[in-house]
Amino acid sequence: MKVLLQQDVKGAGKAGDIVNVSDGYARNFLIPKKLAVPADAGNINAATIKKAAEKHRIEVQRRNAKELASGMSDLTVRVYAKAGENGRLFGSVTGKEIAEALKAQYDISLDKKKIRIPEPIKSTGITTVSAHMFEQTDAKFKVEVIAIEEN
Repeated sequence: MKVLLQQDVKGAGKAGDIVNVSDGYARNFLIPKKLAVPADAGNINAATIKKAAEKHRIEVQRRNAKELASGMSDLTVRVYAKAGENGRLFGSVTGKEIAEALKAQYDISLDKKKIRIPEPIKSTGITTVSAHMFEQTDAKFKVEVIAIEEN
């Protein structure tokens, strides 16, 4: 019996695949557990439309990420931190602080986990940082750390 898999099934295939399995396996296991549906014309057509929509959505995300990455190349994000003598910070500047500064200054929402800091920022000054936007799309921008005077 030919079935269209709704989820990944070990030993049978991945979601969206049309596979030929035994009638009993399909009727007694795959279909009742909603892991597969019979491969008729309507279900195959629906799966094809769903795959095309997913591919289009990913392509739109990729295009938007590239546009955002190219626009971020000339940004300088200012982060304020407490510093001691000679511009040494108390602690270091993290991805969370950079993401918050990006949101506040340029209204760019970016997950803190996607910000890649080459080495810990532990002093004032300008550092180049990259952010992973999408598959094979990274944005480089500058982070300027400015000291807050201790009173």
